[in-house]
Amino acid sequence: MSNHLNKDQIEYFKKRLLEMKEENEEKVTENRENSPNDNIQELADYDNHPGDMGTEQFEQQRDAGLNMVREERLQDIDDALEKIEKGTFGLSEKSRKEIPVERLEALPTARNLVEEEE
Repeated sequence: MSNHLNKDQIEYFKKRLLEMKEENEEKVTENRENSPNDNIQELADYDNHPGDMGTEQFEQQRDAGLNMVREERLQDIDDALEKIEKGTFGLSEKSRKEIPVERLEALPTARNLVEEEE
């Protein structure tokens, strides 16, 4: 295990990451279940104003974008959990230096030191 994090800290981050994963998975599933076609059908029941369809399309694109972000976040969470298993959690992928605990507190999925981010 990375030497700057003790066993309790590792357990704490693992628990946080698992909670984050669950929360993101729920939102992704929720979004998938709210099919865009349901919303368009709803609009078709009204006298459609062209602006309504534009708004609906915008909302669908926004939701699709949010889902992409959530799925990327899930990948980051899975990667961090895998690092816990491998004993490399809390180490920069670029320099292998220790990532400060404060950064991990703010962003448990951090891959690098702040100064190494592009």
